Amino acid sequence: MKIEFLGTGGAIAIPRPLCQCSVCTQARSLGLPYSRSGPATFVHGPDVLIDTPEDIYRELNRSRVTHIGACFYSHWHPDHVMGRRVFESLNIDSRHWPERHKVTDIYLPQQVAADFRHYLGSWDHLTFMQKLGIVRIIELKDGDTVEIGETVIRPFRLAEDYVYAFEFTTPRHRVLIAPDELLGWDPPAELARLDLAVLPMGIVEFDVFSHERRVHQDHPILKTEATFNDTLTMARKLHARRTVFTHIEEGDCLSHDDLGLLANNLQDGGLNATFAYDTLIIEL
Repeated sequence: MKIEFLGTGGAIAIPRPLCQCSVCTQARSLGLPYSRSGPATFVHGPDVLIDTPEDIYRELNRSRVTHIGACFYSHWHPDHVMGRRVFESLNIDSRHWPERHKVTDIYLPQQVAADFRHYLGSWDHLTFMQKLGIVRIIELKDGDTVEIGETVIRPFRLAEDYVYAFEFTTPRHRVLIAPDELLGWDPPAELARLDLAVLPMGIVEFDVFSHERRVHQDHPILKTEATFNDTLTMARKLHARRTVFTHIEEGDCLSHDDLGLLANNLQDGGLNATFAYDTLIIEL
């Protein structure tokens, strides 16, 4: 199993348009691995794509992906769904008659399917593409698993019950991919002994080096988003062999180099953790 990080940014990618801060200026000048596009992950083996941000066209074109067997959506937020039209480009056959469209299975966990019917036109768009014959919508009930080859994929709700994480299990490996929204989550004991945990970084409430407060204690974002310290607590409780943080927000003002230094500090403290960057591939 290989995990490919197609995009590792957050709701606002890096560089942010027109922003002249040092992180965005550096990313604009140097490109990868300093730049970060919208959040998407690909699991080679079962060939599963998780989420389709606006940047998914560019992400796939620079990737090692050669085939998409299925796509799972984690939740309805725009930074995770607004590139869904990519399935038209991937699958429509406009050169032959009769047409020979490809079809991608789209898996929607229970609450995601419900939310897609209400937000951002996602359901209407997917059903439009299903009528074209280029996607197949598969709704999952909570507790359902999906078996692709030798990989079993288990979506499950987090504490914020509109969002799902995914456990990938093969005869040799167990991987957790939680794309976003960890607020209030307490990792269950059943997730012990993971080979890899992929977690969103969370909001940097306190400077990661000086520990000075960066976000005002009354800021409403602290009521809706997990902080980096929250995520670290979860990572330590999971005690995976390796932890990789992703969904790194532009507003936290941390460069690729800063995150490398932070990873060294975490490893010195006993947590085998690193920070993803666009195009990173981890082979288990």
